[in-house]
Amino acid sequence: MRYDPVKSRIGRLVSRSVWLRKIFYALLDILLLRTWHVRKALRNFNKAKPGAENILDAGSGFGQYAYRMWKLNSKWKITGLDIKQEQVGHCNYFAAKTGAGDRLSFQVADLTGFSEKEKYDLVLSVDVMEHIEDDTGVFARLFNSLRGGGWLIISTPSDRGGSDVHHEDEDSFIDEHVRDGYGMQEIKEKLLSAGFTDIKCKYTYGRPGKISWKISMKYPIIMLNFSMTLAVILPFYYILAMPPALVLNYLDLHMEHREGTGLLVVAKKT
Repeated sequence: MRYDPVKSRIGRLVSRSVWLRKIFYALLDILLLRTWHVRKALRNFNKAKPGAENILDAGSGFGQYAYRMWKLNSKWKITGLDIKQEQVGHCNYFAAKTGAGDRLSFQVADLTGFSEKEKYDLVLSVDVMEHIEDDTGVFARLFNSLRGGGWLIISTPSDRGGSDVHHEDEDSFIDEHVRDGYGMQEIKEKLLSAGFTDIKCKYTYGRPGKISWKISMKYPIIMLNFSMTLAVILPFYYILAMPPALVLNYLDLHMEHREGTGLLVVAKKT
């Protein structure tokens, strides 16, 4: 199953209109469970670090997290990095058209070669590290890019069924991943070796989240991967799917999970 081609088609579609992109961002905010967990982590950072100024979205994708951070705090200057030039172009166009370009910009960059010494107060990385082979090198570079007291927030699949892989002989639902997920101890050790301290990990996508992900994301992506013409039935599908998905997302956000298919990690540079 190819996830990136579907994302690319959606990206080109919503890039045609600022309002389409805003609607798309709103839908991602509502439907994507990881967004619920990331929003909570960003609010915690905003309260804990009121003097923060420079923020890095490391692997900005569609740009929805960078735009959310631009709205969250009027003092933050946000830089989004992505390896795809087309994505970066679309995001910069959107930022300019919405008047966000004064504090929000996007650049083409490969995280395996990126480093800006002690520049950022926060680095956010959502669904990125599972795509990068040299993750330990990137962790070290992100550590060097943070100022003292800075935070790194990571959302990534876990090894407890992340990428929809539950057995060794299964293939990932998203075959662009170089790893199916992280063990909690594994990612802690890699971050410690990069220099981070005060590392907190929690499972996301517990029982309610796993069901919500299938309803709100997996099945629609399967449909679109089969044929983009099926997009015409998605509004009707989501009329039925959205209410239970929202309830499940709320439960996942407020429950403590013994295990889950996702990880939310907060690490600090002292």
